[in-house]
Amino acid sequence: MVDKTTVVKCGGNAAVQAGLICRDVAALVADGHRVVLVHGGSADIGRISERLGVRRRELVSPDGVTTRYTDAETLDVVTMALAGRTKPRLVSALQQAGVAAIGLTGLDGGLLKAKRVQALRAIIDGRLTLVRDNHAGRIVDVNAELLELLLDAGLVPVVSPPARAEDGRPVNSDADRAAAAVSGALGADTLVMLTGAPGVLTDASDEESVMPVVAVPPRGAPPHVGGGMALKLVAAREALAAGVDRVLIGDGRRTDPVRASLAGESTTVRVDDTPAAGDHHE
Repeated sequence: MVDKTTVVKCGGNAAVQAGLICRDVAALVADGHRVVLVHGGSADIGRISERLGVRRRELVSPDGVTTRYTDAETLDVVTMALAGRTKPRLVSALQQAGVAAIGLTGLDGGLLKAKRVQALRAIIDGRLTLVRDNHAGRIVDVNAELLELLLDAGLVPVVSPPARAEDGRPVNSDADRAAAAVSGALGADTLVMLTGAPGVLTDASDEESVMPVVAVPPRGAPPHVGGGMALKLVAAREALAAGVDRVLIGDGRRTDPVRASLAGESTTVRVDDTPAAGDHHE
C-alpha cells in the first residue's frame, strides 16, 4: 500500500471536469492514497447569483491578485452553491466511482477556523480603497484530527468553505488557500491544484507555454501572472511553508487529471529564497 496523503483542489470553473477528477481520485484511493478533496464552485456560484439577482464583484489588490468580494448576500449564495450543489455532486460522483465520501463545510466539526478580514486594500476605479464590508476570512486553524479520523475510516473528505470566524459567524475563504491550509495541517505529501489550464502559463493565450517549474518569492505577489492564478501561487507558497512536500498546478479538464499532474504533466511550484534579481521561473 502506498499510504500517501494527497490533497486535491478541484477548481470550480465550468471548464474543470469534476466527474473525471472524482474518477481519478477513486483510482488513487485504490492505489492506497489517503485523499482529501477540497473544492470551490465559481460556476455554481455564478449561476445562483444570476438566478437570485445578486451582483457579483471581484476585488483586485494593489499587487494584482484577484479575489471575490463577499457581502452578506454573496456569503449566502456561496454557502448555498458549495454546500447545496457543488458538494453533493462531487460526493455522488465519488460514490459512483466506488469511493466512500463524506461532504463537510468548514463549519462542520469546527473543521476550518478563520480570522475575519477587517479591511481589504483594493484598486477601485483606479484608486486605492479600503473595503470593509467583506464577509471573508483567512484560515488560521484546521481540525486535522477530524480529517485523520475520517481518512483512517477509509473515507474521502470533501471540503469547502465557509469557515468559522473568531466571532462564531461564518465567513467565506478562498478555496485554494483552504486547500493549502488543509494540506499543511495534514502534513500532506502533495497538494494538486486542478484548474482550467494545463498549468501556469507564460502567455495566458498560449496553452503550449506551460512552465514546468515556477518559483515564487517568499513574500509579496508572485511574478509574471495575475488574476486568479496569482492567488493559486500564493496558496501554493502557503502550503510549502506549512511543510507540504510538493505543490502541483495541473489541468482539470483532461481524463486523468490527478495522475497526470503527479506524473509531471503540470507546473511544480517552489519557493525561491534567493534574493537575486531577474527571472524567477525556469
